[in-house]
Amino acid sequence: MRRADRLFQIVQHIRGRRLTKADFLATRLEVSARTIYRDIAALQQQGVPIEGEAGVGYRMRAGFDLPPLMFSAEEAQALVAVVRLAQGQLDEALARQAEDALSKILAVLPPAARAAAERLAVYAPLRGLDDATRARLGQLRQATETRHKLRVQYLDLSGVSSERVLRPLACLFWGPVWTIAAWCELREGFRNFRVDRIQQLEVMDERFRDEAGKTLADLQRTESDQR
Repeated sequence: MRRADRLFQIVQHIRGRRLTKADFLATRLEVSARTIYRDIAALQQQGVPIEGEAGVGYRMRAGFDLPPLMFSAEEAQALVAVVRLAQGQLDEALARQAEDALSKILAVLPPAARAAAERLAVYAPLRGLDDATRARLGQLRQATETRHKLRVQYLDLSGVSSERVLRPLACLFWGPVWTIAAWCELREGFRNFRVDRIQQLEVMDERFRDEAGKTLADLQRTESDQR
């Protein structure tokens, strides 16, 4: 998470609770309490009226609010279109969060912009993911974010089954098919695996860190060089 995103999340957590402790923020944002203390000090120096102290907790001084986001009617329609198109191709949790986020945005739009967005005649009637693929996609996405290794039983296009240990790097959507881009420890190289061909999936306790030559940036450079 970028520092700017983390600072924004800190403000959101503090403004939404009566008292917020640094340990809570550290757990939610997956950083150390010391990092939270530094971030809050930086926010206070920038004029954000956060009250409190280390060991006690923090709260936002009454009357503080962030400026509202303003969207044009066309921008609101674009958001509606994106959510409608994507929902059937996302895992259940992410699809629900997309719908919730859209509802929050629509709720604060001016009436005319909201009406224009809601009457948009753009839909995605094609069949979405099957339940098994949707569930696996959710596990893969979470493992990519938390950087947990995976043990998978995979059936390739030739019908050959193999067991692999993977470092998941990114979930990629290719129209009707999702793949997981990963560093494969069996082949010692980058591989893409179709999510619907993963027969068994285990999220391992072991986490991985970036190593030279095995990161998503390395994969992207490799693919760019091959074009």
